[in-house]
Amino acid sequence: MEQNEQANKIRTYLFVIFGLLGILIIRLAIVQLLQSDQYQTQASDNRIRLLPIKGTRGEIYASDGTVLAGNELVYTVSLSPSAIQEDPDAIRKLAEIMGEFYPELTQESIQELLDSMSLQDYETAVIRREVPWDLVVRLEENRQYIPGLNIDIESLRTYPEGEIAGHVLGYIHSISQEELDAAEENVYQLDSLIGKTGIERQYEDLLRGTVGARRVEVDSRGNLVQELVTLEPQPGKNLYLTIDLKLQTVMDETLNQVLSQLQVEHPKAKVASAVLLEVDTGKVLAMSSKPDMYPDDWKGNISQERAAYYFPQGDSYDPMDPGAATNRAIQSSYPPGSTFKPVTGMAALDLGVMNAETDYVNCAGRYWIAPYIRCTGYHGNLNYYSAMAVSCNVYFQEAGRRAGEEEIIRVAQEFGLGERTGIDLPYEIRGLLPTPEWKEEINSILLDQSYEAQRESIQERYATLLEQAQTSEERTRLQEERTRELEALETQYQIDYNFDTNWQDYDTFNVSIGQGSNSYTAIQLANYIAAVANGGDLMQPYLVERIVSNDGQEVQEITPQQIRKVDIGAYALSETCRGMLQVTQRGGTAYSLFYDFPAHIQVGAKTGTAETGRAGDRALTDTHGVFVAFAPYDDPQVAFAGIVEYGSSGYSSAGLVCKAVFEQYFGLEDHYTGIMERRQQEQVSTQQNGNLSNVE
Repeated sequence: MEQNEQANKIRTYLFVIFGLLGILIIRLAIVQLLQSDQYQTQASDNRIRLLPIKGTRGEIYASDGTVLAGNELVYTVSLSPSAIQEDPDAIRKLAEIMGEFYPELTQESIQELLDSMSLQDYETAVIRREVPWDLVVRLEENRQYIPGLNIDIESLRTYPEGEIAGHVLGYIHSISQEELDAAEENVYQLDSLIGKTGIERQYEDLLRGTVGARRVEVDSRGNLVQELVTLEPQPGKNLYLTIDLKLQTVMDETLNQVLSQLQVEHPKAKVASAVLLEVDTGKVLAMSSKPDMYPDDWKGNISQERAAYYFPQGDSYDPMDPGAATNRAIQSSYPPGSTFKPVTGMAALDLGVMNAETDYVNCAGRYWIAPYIRCTGYHGNLNYYSAMAVSCNVYFQEAGRRAGEEEIIRVAQEFGLGERTGIDLPYEIRGLLPTPEWKEEINSILLDQSYEAQRESIQERYATLLEQAQTSEERTRLQEERTRELEALETQYQIDYNFDTNWQDYDTFNVSIGQGSNSYTAIQLANYIAAVANGGDLMQPYLVERIVSNDGQEVQEITPQQIRKVDIGAYALSETCRGMLQVTQRGGTAYSLFYDFPAHIQVGAKTGTAETGRAGDRALTDTHGVFVAFAPYDDPQVAFAGIVEYGSSGYSSAGLVCKAVFEQYFGLEDHYTGIMERRQQEQVSTQQNGNLSNVE
């Protein structure tokens, strides 16, 4: 009986075993005979990888062919995640070695970097670019202790001229996840560097080139076995800018000197911008913004100290100084002060309500209509030319009253004030040309917010009082008082609304002399003056002049573009140029700057001392220096605009920059050679001090 039971169990086990073997054989047959192609394809897909190869970034040149943004071959250190999984201690070993050169590279920081990247097994994570040769040697000596270590040679951006034209060039930095998601497939990778600001961003599509690829075979762990096919990348296009390197250098260096001198008496004078345009074409010959932008800072991991320099925060944050990352020539707007007066003058002349030569206005120190805005002096009887020369507030308030706000606004709009110029740089702002419509819109919002808060305050106060009331008579009295107080508030609201949202005479007077809510960028001011000087052609400023392929073939030449011909008569334009000439003649506010210029290079200019409008600033002492000019008067070639925050006055701040740039442009003085000689001497002195220190 027991033997039969045992035999039955054995037969059952055999049936199960043979059944499973049968199923396995059938499944194997299906795979081998029917699904062979499918699994071979999957195996091949797992074994073969397509690795992108970055194209060399196009270079950027000044107008004379000097390299402003080039490329150099550098060593890059990266890690393979799959190898790290085999030896987690590899990160610690790598941090020990690299930490000697880069203290901020710790085991924790490297791990955080790896964790932040979604890498496939066969991809590598860039740890550091542009590492020195000594570090490469150390890493190679210890390669056996750091599995997955890769040391590659790649092309990386270099900026031979340092901070010169830094804001114009912009910078490249690691791509963000949002940028990667928004880009076309296979254009960028997680370790890509892309243009973030300036020309680098504006022309990113041309500069980046075309990505190539390596077809490689990997093993089951993702390690490289062999390379199969390589598709070479295509380099990016090269760009030739309109920037004149000598003029740019002189503008940058002179701005530094002016700021340094001003800070002795005006500690807030730390920020400035300036632009030089070719009047007939709109070419930007030089553009500066202070503090400086150093594009080299951004190619790798930026330190906290440098990040605070560009984007100040916390205890170091000053709302008046948003940091060095801002290109203030196009991204910051300021009250123009008296540099706006030519607009007011042209409005009056073009409308025919004033004659430049025969109409006189008497200045007794302040305007005779409320709010009785003061003048800079007691000028007596003035016509258009003499009023422009001494920058008389009284004369231009009267000109503004006669012309009216509609004509002033129209003329300002004709010259592009309060609108973007369209320059080929990202993030340009509009500035602000105040209008009756703008005043009504903005003040109605502010008034509604203010009065709504007052209404809520009254309701809350009486709600508390009513809860505390002891009798019905007291509650009735409080309700009546609340009603009367709310009615009085509504009456005051209507009075304030009718006054504050409607354009008033004092708005016209403030706009006429470049104060009030007027706010423009340096590029807008330069372009407006260029249009005055060239007879009314408002041109679109531009920076890229030629696009050239990597083999030297010209792809495109950029031609000047006119925005519009301003709707201003020739009389108003010519008399305004004549008035601006008087500013640089004896008795004019800019005479001390250009008195020694030769007769064939006379300068038309306008100085400006602009109240900042910022909380806590004093109206008469905390002022921006604004300056605009063109030259030569008889045959205008260049136009300048400069703004120095807390520069006191235009002629003593931005005017000094204009003088140096004009002297360099017209060959009156070679500031550039002097600057380069001083820099060379400083470099030699630094090297000598370093050698002496090493000897000691």
